[in-house]
Amino acid sequence: MIRLYHGSNMAIEKIDLSRSKRGKDFGQGFYLNANPDQAMAMAIRTARFQDKGQPTLSCFEFDETKADELGLDIKVFPDYSVEWAEFVVMNRKNNSDTPAHPYDIVIGPIADDTVGVQIRRYIMGYLSAVALVEELKFKGDHAIQYFFGTTRAIDLLKRIEL
Repeated sequence: MIRLYHGSNMAIEKIDLSRSKRGKDFGQGFYLNANPDQAMAMAIRTARFQDKGQPTLSCFEFDETKADELGLDIKVFPDYSVEWAEFVVMNRKNNSDTPAHPYDIVIGPIADDTVGVQIRRYIMGYLSAVALVEELKFKGDHAIQYFFGTTRAIDLLKRIEL
């Protein structure tokens, strides 16, 4: 059992995937972090960006053994790599309702959100995949994110009080 945190400008009582935004690192879905400090930093950023609400952490428990038992498709990126960078680019480019990958859950490093120019340079062929990996690395503590992209995956998250 692992405890995960979601930082936002409001408490999340019930997860609604239809409210998730497209073009994120691992696609349209619900994102969590095992580090409450990093999740709170995201909450502060979200509240500031949306100019409403208060930075709030919502806490969930996730039983990884149940995900295996149910046969969920899980992709794990243990660290920054060319494969991870290409996966991030593929998902950030996807502006449709159709997921760009088949995974229920994706676990891996967070990309730095300020690198849109570098992604465009990579797509246009001006930046190598190896250089892109360096550009996408999160500036700060190594941060791992948990993406839950299907209702089957969301059903494994149990809301708990902090």
